[in-house]
Amino acid sequence: MSKNVPFSFIIVIGFMLFALFFGAGNLIFPALLGQSAGINVWAANAGFLVTGAGLPLLGVLALGISGKDDLQSLASRVNPMFGVIFTVVLYLSIGPLFAIPRTGTVSFEIAIRPFLGAEISFLPLLIFTLIFFAVTCFISINPSKMVDIIGKWLTPIMIAFIAILMALVVFKPMGDFQAPMDAYSSHAFFKGFQEGYLTMDALAAFVFGIIVINAIREKGITDKKHLLVACMKAAVIAVALLALIYTGLSYLGALSVEQLGYLDNGGQVLSEVSGHYFGAFGGVLLGLIVLLACLTTSVGLITACATYFHKLVPSVSYKNFAIIFSVISTIFANFGLTQLISLSVPVLTAIYPLAIVLIFLTFTHSLFKGRAEVYQGSLLLTFIVSLFDGLNGAGISVQGVNTLFAQMLPFYEIGLGWIVPAIVGGILGFIYSLVRPVRVVKEANS
Repeated sequence: MSKNVPFSFIIVIGFMLFALFFGAGNLIFPALLGQSAGINVWAANAGFLVTGAGLPLLGVLALGISGKDDLQSLASRVNPMFGVIFTVVLYLSIGPLFAIPRTGTVSFEIAIRPFLGAEISFLPLLIFTLIFFAVTCFISINPSKMVDIIGKWLTPIMIAFIAILMALVVFKPMGDFQAPMDAYSSHAFFKGFQEGYLTMDALAAFVFGIIVINAIREKGITDKKHLLVACMKAAVIAVALLALIYTGLSYLGALSVEQLGYLDNGGQVLSEVSGHYFGAFGGVLLGLIVLLACLTTSVGLITACATYFHKLVPSVSYKNFAIIFSVISTIFANFGLTQLISLSVPVLTAIYPLAIVLIFLTFTHSLFKGRAEVYQGSLLLTFIVSLFDGLNGAGISVQGVNTLFAQMLPFYEIGLGWIVPAIVGGILGFIYSLVRPVRVVKEANS
């Protein structure tokens, strides 16, 4: 059965997808970007929007075009082993290693830290995260309508609060734009492009896209064309909201430096700006909203990760995986928000280009007739370059390789040296496939 999708339903799905994407990172990174970019905020924000909003849109559409039911099946177009490894790394990244711990640290930075004074010990964060992730684990193991209720009412309230805050910033600015810092001085767009990696939304799109597609299918939409159109409309609504909020938060951060100075992370920026305009009450309200929003995000991610890993390793129960991931998240959260972000940068720098290339290969899949060699060549050369980018992000510089890549690869010095190798690898893979028996990836829905 196939039919047109009511626009009212499209709006509901679009807001649902926005709520799935909108988590801790979506609040903190644009605000900090604005502080660092200063007078170059618009160029930096444009780069951030490409990876923070544009790529999630393409990721959702790529899943719809592929006809696959999950990320592992899509990634297995490269190789079955790659499919498992890439999916595991992605789930760990948007799960217990980075994204889930970040929900706890952002909650602490915005809801608790402003009321504890300038100098605090490790103990408040430890106590808070133990409670936060114990509640997360309990709800994940014992499904409750509480999360749905919070998500249904909290997202509009949070958007309204941020909208009011940004309106005050526009009509009653805290100061003027300051000089840009570091890479924002000369490569603001490309620095913003890389900062967009930190939202992890392009990675999450591979997971959330399936939820959207299944929701549309449940309305009786089985025709691929109608499904893709509905999916695209919903995704455009979601990313348009993301882009609007990112831009407002970047502008907010850029105007805050003169009054607040440079802060360590976006959580502090948002909390201080809120306190400036609304006083203590505003700080409490923002903290409560962010705390509940992060809790729902944490529960959703724990549930998704535990479900996937239980499917991958059936001998370990869903409940045990939920407990394991909650414990790991508590440990990583106690590194603190600033340190946690620093730890995530090398990993995301290494794997994000793979996700980007996989998305674009999915869109062009029919052009090279699904040849596995094209996927393999493109992703192999991409990974070789992105791996050293990740090492550089970790402070491990292999000077000889960096010098060679800088001389040979366009855009390497701005973190995009993987683009040309991705194209060359795909071409070489295609040529190689022509001189040996063609191994076409079998598609169930193409």
